[in-house]
Amino acid sequence: MAQSDDDSVLEEVVVTGYRASIRDSIDQKRFSDVVVESISAEDIGKLPDSSIAESIARLPGLAAQRLDGRASSISVRGFNEDFSTTTFNGREQVSIDDNRGVQFDLYPSEIMSAVTVYKTPTASLVNQGIAGTIDLQTVRPLDRRESVTALNISAEKNSLNNLNADGEDTGYRGTFSYIDQFADDTVGVALALSTFESPNNEERWNAWGYPTDDAGNNVLGGAKPFVRSSNLQRDTFMGVIQYEPTENLSITADALYIDFLDEKILRGIEIPGAIWGGGFGTEFTPGTVENGFVTSGTLSNVMGVVRNDFEQRDATLKNFGLNVELALNESMTLEVDASTSQTERTVWSLESYSGTGRGTGVGATDTLAFTMDGQEGVTFNNQLNYADPALVQLGAALSWGNGSTVPSDGQDGFINIPEVDDELNAFRVDLSKDFNEGFLTKLTFGMNYSDRTKEKRDSGFFLTLNDYPNRTGVPAGYEVAPTSLEFLGLGSMLSYDSFGLYRDGFYTETDESLTSNNRLINTWSVNEKITTAFVRADFATEVAGMPLTGNVGLQYVDTDQTSVGNAVTSDNGFAVAQSREAGANYDHTLPSLNMSLELSDTQKVRLGLARTISRSRMDRMNAGFGYNFDSALNAAGLPPFSAEGGNPELRPNEADQFDLSYEWYFSDEGYVAVAYFYKDLRAWQEQIEIVTDFSGIIPPGAEGLVNNTTGVTRAWVDNTTGSIDGFELTGVLPGNLISETLDGFGLSVSASFLDSELDSAIDGGPIVVPGLSEEIVNATLFYEKNGFSARASVRDREDFLGERFGISFSRQFTTVKGATIWDAQVGYDFGEAGIEALDGLAISFQAQNLTDEPYTTVSGDGFITDFQRYGRTYLINARYRF
Repeated sequence: MAQSDDDSVLEEVVVTGYRASIRDSIDQKRFSDVVVESISAEDIGKLPDSSIAESIARLPGLAAQRLDGRASSISVRGFNEDFSTTTFNGREQVSIDDNRGVQFDLYPSEIMSAVTVYKTPTASLVNQGIAGTIDLQTVRPLDRRESVTALNISAEKNSLNNLNADGEDTGYRGTFSYIDQFADDTVGVALALSTFESPNNEERWNAWGYPTDDAGNNVLGGAKPFVRSSNLQRDTFMGVIQYEPTENLSITADALYIDFLDEKILRGIEIPGAIWGGGFGTEFTPGTVENGFVTSGTLSNVMGVVRNDFEQRDATLKNFGLNVELALNESMTLEVDASTSQTERTVWSLESYSGTGRGTGVGATDTLAFTMDGQEGVTFNNQLNYADPALVQLGAALSWGNGSTVPSDGQDGFINIPEVDDELNAFRVDLSKDFNEGFLTKLTFGMNYSDRTKEKRDSGFFLTLNDYPNRTGVPAGYEVAPTSLEFLGLGSMLSYDSFGLYRDGFYTETDESLTSNNRLINTWSVNEKITTAFVRADFATEVAGMPLTGNVGLQYVDTDQTSVGNAVTSDNGFAVAQSREAGANYDHTLPSLNMSLELSDTQKVRLGLARTISRSRMDRMNAGFGYNFDSALNAAGLPPFSAEGGNPELRPNEADQFDLSYEWYFSDEGYVAVAYFYKDLRAWQEQIEIVTDFSGIIPPGAEGLVNNTTGVTRAWVDNTTGSIDGFELTGVLPGNLISETLDGFGLSVSASFLDSELDSAIDGGPIVVPGLSEEIVNATLFYEKNGFSARASVRDREDFLGERFGISFSRQFTTVKGATIWDAQVGYDFGEAGIEALDGLAISFQAQNLTDEPYTTVSGDGFITDFQRYGRTYLINARYRF
């Protein structure tokens, strides 16, 4: 018998690399008890893409939104990141974003062994969302049963080269990973150290907007184009220790630490345009008009603002987890899990202004002929030389100051500093019992408790030169070679080290929150204490001779949420804040059912039914608001208060969902699947006016004089209903099924077709679901054999409602134009090729965004507001496994 087993091993065809990753993903989908999509690495540090976001974005029904040229946030089945939950080894993750959505460019792919996306929930999946759950997984060293030491080194280059003289266009990444087992395979250790420095450059056209002129034609109202050079640095440590002294006990501890720094240099010229620029002296002469849109003309008397900006996004993430699994007897298992996840993020964004004079109407003006350049913005023909240091000097080119705490012509720059702290502690206990006979195969009871606090502090400061009211030339030692704006026809511009000037004390700061309500309103904290109890029953039976397996369960979720914010009003132009605390306690009952009917050894039909929730965005749960007090209404005894802000009593979005899919696994490396899902949105958030008691917020000096403490607040509530449904088609076709001559070739394709019916409860108008593209297509053509590998991949998605940072780093929704992103990779594994002297060495070359696809956003009337060109990114990689 032993000899027979050995023979079978010798005859086994071993598949490695990308094909092995596909095979593992197929196996996980095939044998899962729910609807999942997954990617897996053949070995630690070998996920097939350079970033975890790029890998996830290729999965069926998923799509990525780009941030600064990189895939970052992920949409699942037409819902943006607000509606899915991200976990790390099954534990919910905090976020460096203002809300819950995880920015996946924070996580290096090199430390991950797999990613699983749960499209249907089970009762034991305590961290769920309406869209789904994305679980990032690290290796468990005792499961590998082998020692692995690997070194991964990459070099990176951006095709746009260095757009700023003090920027970067080359980068690197390096990863050391180690897995081993000790003490007769009772102790396992996995370690990964990764360092990463990735440059990115961008040419960006940005429009203020397109107002209408006297003839009713839309025209350019102003522009803020620039070039950007950024450098993302990320250092990561991941460690796992696993201890199994007996077959009945397993203890696993894991830790993850990420230090993340994204620095950006941005330079450009802000141009007041037609209509809106009139207050700054700009005069407008229209030229060509096409279909009610002015495509050419002249802007005269223009006072451009030369911008030298600098930005840092600094974040750290710390994750610690301990899991203990104890077999109480042959059929009962107790599992205990404790974890903590913490992140701190600070954005530090400096704006520095220069021009030909101090204040509006002072200094040399320009005449700019312009021509709209299709989708890419505008081409200008300027008269002034914006690189002349005798002409362009430090100081406010326009009177942007508030005229109160800062002179109107004394705003020489600005700093935005939004900070976020997020901490989540969780404890979970599961007790399960296996059954050897009967309908039930397993019964699991569990409870999970989590305590999460997210705090945001929003600060902003006006900058005024110490030499005010004088202007000054760029001091010696701070000059930078002029930056080219030839992509807009503007020639070159004066460039300098604005961060160095600020650091060395050339500016005086004035706190904007003295006069701006928004800073105080946007400073808040939210705390959630969530207790989840669940029961899940796994079953197996037969229907008409066909095996039927699945699970049915119920979650009970109790939530106690509290928010602290500021109620803010103005008193003689100054902001006055009073602290406000409020919250709510509520519960949900969430049933779920998953069934899989095995039509044959290779065919399955799956059915999923569930009620799911996605917790509200935290900025909407802000207890703060800006309010007004009308003394005339108060004197008449009428409600004198009105306000706009958050709603600390806001409940989660809620949906009942139906999933049906058919899967045919015609080989170990090939399958096709057709899926349909329908989500009945029982509660969707919308802004309305709600009656509010303002008795705790009395204006200074009005104590005892308020006759009516009621009023209305414009805030978010969950009173809208609707639906989202879609079809997903997926297939993987290995070439050897067509012909043995095509062995090694393969094609992976997925397509999603989504639709929504969601109407406003206020006016009946349609609501656009954030993240929903009506069509998404992913495809990869690959070849892998005898050590050589090649892949070409495409991701295509139609227009969708995306989110980005707006003025003062406020979050804004905007329509993002669809894009088609092509990537390619070739590689050679010397060991797989049979070259024993180089066994363990593999090299690869990768090109991203091959067609230089831009990122484009449009306004509500369909005009281009942002056009960002990132260029191509090239990477060469070498990996050696000891």
